[in-house]
Amino acid sequence: MIKPIYGGQAVVEGVMFAGRKHSVTAIRRKDQTIEYFHMLRQTNPTLSFLKRIPLIRGIVAILEASANGAKHFQFASERYDLDPKDDDTLNEPKKEKSKLSLILSVAVIGVLSFLFGKFLFTIIPVFLANFTKPLFPTKTAQVLVEGAFKLLLLLAYIYAVSLTPLIKRVFQYHGAEHKVINAFESNVPLTIENVQRQSRLHYRCGSSFILFTVIVGVFVYLAVPTDPLWLRIVNRIALIPVVLGISFEVLQFTNRLRSIPVLRWLGYPGLWLQLLTTKEPSDEQVEVAIASFQELLRLEEGQEATKAVR
Repeated sequence: MIKPIYGGQAVVEGVMFAGRKHSVTAIRRKDQTIEYFHMLRQTNPTLSFLKRIPLIRGIVAILEASANGAKHFQFASERYDLDPKDDDTLNEPKKEKSKLSLILSVAVIGVLSFLFGKFLFTIIPVFLANFTKPLFPTKTAQVLVEGAFKLLLLLAYIYAVSLTPLIKRVFQYHGAEHKVINAFESNVPLTIENVQRQSRLHYRCGSSFILFTVIVGVFVYLAVPTDPLWLRIVNRIALIPVVLGISFEVLQFTNRLRSIPVLRWLGYPGLWLQLLTTKEPSDEQVEVAIASFQELLRLEEGQEATKAVR
């Protein structure tokens, strides 16, 4: 039997997992209880059609994940450091009244944040590479230097944010998310001991996707001019969807090859980047990740949702 594919992401003091019909976040509250946030995944005929078209499906999946992930991240950010007895300060009646507008605004912010970040990491290396033109005047050299600057910026940014205590814990939950998925795909019982034995790296991770955008971008940019500077900037902006679409296909391709000894190395660059974006989780963090995944499985099987557990 082919196992269904589940995705996920780390949030503040918790983990989100998504299936075909539902997405679930479990977080550790201040009183050590585990609280859940459930979302029913809406089906849209147009999006479902677009998700079947190569290159386009990747862009749709990324934007959808950014929108949905923002809602789960907001839930975790509002509650993780709040004592449950103070939950009434969240002003639930007011929130309920504008629930639709709130969800839409969070989704839009999530998508715009992703696009703005991608825009910055695409354009800044262009200017940096242009400054080196006296040393590297050829088109090929400029594209390679631009790719090198983009990679250095990415690594420096990830390393810098990983030094903050909050992001370090998010990266630990990221590792816990991967360990749970690896345990599930390895057909081992989801106990803390079994999950902790798994790797914190995974071929299907979004971190790998980010690195692939850098590598794919180098090859795509070789097909367009680098001069003058204004045209180079326009090309980079216009090609963002192309780079994202191809990178998504490369990510899926390397995931399918991960069981082939000779070809699995194609996914290694993405795994190496995950050494920065994931950290080894504690048993308590793994417990939250397991709870989130098991809650998703319950919902996918049509069982009643859980509110909170000790």
